Amino acid sequence: METTRSSPMLVCVHGWLLAGRLWQPLLQHWGDRQEAWCPDLPGFGHEPRPRRLQPSLASYGRWLAEAIRQQAGGRPLVLIGHSLGGSIALHAAARLGPQLRGLVCVGFGGGIYQPRPFAMVRRGGAAFLRWRPGWLAALPLAEAIASPLRADLHAARGLLACSMRRQSVQQLPAMVSRLTVPSLWICGSRDGVMEPRYVRHLAGFAPEHTVIELAGIGHLPMRQAPARLAAAIDQWLQGHQQTGSGVSPTDLWLNGSPRSEPVDGDR
Repeated sequence: METTRSSPMLVCVHGWLLAGRLWQPLLQHWGDRQEAWCPDLPGFGHEPRPRRLQPSLASYGRWLAEAIRQQAGGRPLVLIGHSLGGSIALHAAARLGPQLRGLVCVGFGGGIYQPRPFAMVRRGGAAFLRWRPGWLAALPLAEAIASPLRADLHAARGLLACSMRRQSVQQLPAMVSRLTVPSLWICGSRDGVMEPRYVRHLAGFAPEHTVIELAGIGHLPMRQAPARLAAAIDQWLQGHQQTGSGVSPTDLWLNGSPRSEPVDGDR
């Protein structure tokens, strides 16, 4: 189907150390069927970070909301956030008013503060940023891995630390509970970064939500299985547009093709 000015524009937000190019396989699969904008967050990809932009989730949420207003005008939109980008999208959602028609979270969940695992992630991330071989990014064949190597140190370090703070983690359920639009939560059954149980936990606070688990997929479904990810989002968007009031809260499992019924016992 061709896009129209009345159909929502999709805004795809990448996660930590990544860039807008992450979504390219998904865009190629959609072709002309969906209009999507995949910006580089400031400090990542090719987008420099302005000095006035603080490396916090709230500051990046404000930046994203303003960038969306400039890019989309008053057009309706659906936010799609991956991993840490889901948290940034959640912060932006509160600032978009009736322009926002839905929120899609991919590999994003949590809301439970775990001191030891979070400390390990912070230490590991800080070590990578300290010792990453930045010179590799200049090599002709290094474009595929350039985003983590080029990421702004201040932005990368600050966003990682902010996302792991007790206050940031514990405020997520309250933020999700205040959503006024339908939300879709997509997780991979083999995601070792954000396990499906944590996605379901956070999604459960949303007033109107759908959870889809992609069997056999890890943390990057837009790269590993773009066709299946597109099918999940398309099905949800079509149901939302047909009913006009969103998709009923349920759990869906995708194993190659969409299914409309929940799996017994998976609640």
